[in-house]
Amino acid sequence: MVLHNLEHRAEKLLPQKEFYKRLMWFGLLSLGIILLSLGVGILGYMSFEGQDLIDAFLNAAMLMGGMGPVNVLNTSGGKIFAGLYAMYCGFILIFSVAIFMTPIFHRLLHRFHLEGRE
Repeated sequence: MVLHNLEHRAEKLLPQKEFYKRLMWFGLLSLGIILLSLGVGILGYMSFEGQDLIDAFLNAAMLMGGMGPVNVLNTSGGKIFAGLYAMYCGFILIFSVAIFMTPIFHRLLHRFHLEGRE
């Protein structure tokens, strides 16, 4: 499915079954971005702090969730990475929510446009 292929304002509203399918695809795209970002965080903590997989996962997941790292950071590189990764995670949160909400907002605006023509 091509994700950017949303119906034009002159076209009819997408049937509900197709809308849910589109919502699922956008949700999977958002989830993929989040999982990819989590992987970047895990690799960063393993590289810069020498953490094992479980500790790196915990710290990356906590930062993505807005809680902050669990373990004390010992290296300057690890601290710089954690700061940059925290800013990146804030952006990714907004970005992934916007991607997921795109079909919903598009459908609402499309419906308002169709009602305005009648």
